[in-house]
Amino acid sequence: MNNVDITRHVEIFSRDAFGNKRIDVIGAGATGSRIVLSLAKLGLENIHVWDFDIVEAHNIANQAYDQSHIGKLKVEALAEVVKAATGLKIHTHNERVDGSQTLGDVVFLLTDTMASRKEIWNKGIRYKMRTKLMIETRMGATEGRIYTLNPTKPAQVKGWEATLYDDAKAEVSACGTSITVGPTAETVSGLAVWQFIRYQAIEGGKEDTLDNEIIFGLRPLYTMTRNFD
Repeated sequence: MNNVDITRHVEIFSRDAFGNKRIDVIGAGATGSRIVLSLAKLGLENIHVWDFDIVEAHNIANQAYDQSHIGKLKVEALAEVVKAATGLKIHTHNERVDGSQTLGDVVFLLTDTMASRKEIWNKGIRYKMRTKLMIETRMGATEGRIYTLNPTKPAQVKGWEATLYDDAKAEVSACGTSITVGPTAETVSGLAVWQFIRYQAIEGGKEDTLDNEIIFGLRPLYTMTRNFD
């Protein structure tokens, strides 16, 4: 039985209206771990999380894990985080997604590389009728992007594909590792979940418009949006 008390947000998002539709979160890192926890706190249960990595010490600063999770599989650690916070159980998949897996109604595409995102998109999401919403995020130290689209609509497919780039253009630190900051990850993941909430509101007949692209910066603070249609 779902014991998450939804009284404070039921007028904004109703888990009963969303039903038991399947949500797949591919990648349980800085944004993915937070998104899964936020979705569970909305009262959602049919959440599938995919990752094949383990929690390392450097993950604690910018992901939803704590010291007790170091050395554990990320999907197992995230299941513990969600269970402790909400009492709910998520579905975990300790494997690399390559697009051959069956995905659900909503997909959050959050892997570590653009190459893997392109592979999953081309093989498993693009024009696949079962997936009605895809949300993809990108993050630097002080900026982020959130893409929200219906992968069966040609204009949205074309618009999103035009934003893709090679991994060589990703922001890295002086030691060659990707740069992520916890507060920026919180902003990105929060906006991503809000796009999901807005999508459900539209499906429920409420007036709203999804921004296919949200770009924000935190130093200085700015936000830009656009639609692909």
